[in-house]
Amino acid sequence: VCRSVYQECRIAHPVVKCTYCRTEYQQESKTNTICKKCAQNVQLYGTPKPCQYCNIIAAFIGNKCQRCTNSEKKYGPPYSCEQCKQQCAFDRKDDRKKVDGKLLCWLCTLSYKRVLQKTKEQRKHLSSSSRASHQEKEQYSRLSGGSHYNSQKTLSTSSIQNEIPKKKSKFESITTNGDSFSPDLALDSPGTDHFVIIAQLKEEVATLKKMLHQKDQMILEKEKKITELKADFQYQESQMRAKMNQMEKTHKEVTEQLQAKNRELLKQAAALSKSKKSEKSGTITSP
Repeated sequence: VCRSVYQECRIAHPVVKCTYCRTEYQQESKTNTICKKCAQNVQLYGTPKPCQYCNIIAAFIGNKCQRCTNSEKKYGPPYSCEQCKQQCAFDRKDDRKKVDGKLLCWLCTLSYKRVLQKTKEQRKHLSSSSRASHQEKEQYSRLSGGSHYNSQKTLSTSSIQNEIPKKKSKFESITTNGDSFSPDLALDSPGTDHFVIIAQLKEEVATLKKMLHQKDQMILEKEKKITELKADFQYQESQMRAKMNQMEKTHKEVTEQLQAKNRELLKQAAALSKSKKSEKSGTITSP
């Protein structure tokens, strides 16, 4: 019962890889393709960029992912991975932590260990099936008789011996040849994660188009505002010029009136002074 419940739980919530950081996590819904940590980082920092070292799309801050940043601080600059040939393998200065003596990056290490695990499971399944078939043939040979038992025993043991070396040679070819696990690695190697990169690029293009549209709208609004300000400025300038012209005209008129009045007053003053002089001369000649 527990096993069936566990299988149902695994089917409902399978273990998948995060689209961004490529770590395995238990998927809660089919629409959710990123882990919780990456989801939090997306909310905080936005869509990540490819890491400049491992090329995994998990660089939320700067140009490097958190894994490469921590490894660089701890182990120094990265070296070339012996499998994917990218500059993303960090030397831990400990041969025990290397994979079969090879300096591999994080993704290639996981893929290599996964291949070894699959091979061990295949060998285990092969050995168990071989033992089961051997026991069945022994039981059949006991029921069949002596000579027939010997022939069946010889046949079963020879067939088992033929099957085991084939599987063994297959395992040795996988484990001894450094490039033999490249098909599995191709599923995880950042160089072949083109579908993830394409999806990210499409998302980035859509985001950039949206930003471009927003920028265009902002530019149009600013141009509209500038046009309105120019029109308002021209109107105010024309109003100011009209007011200045009116003031100049009024000033000119007032000046002319004052000058005319001044000339009239001068004439009156001259006439008064002339009449006074004539009066004085008349009084002097009268005695």
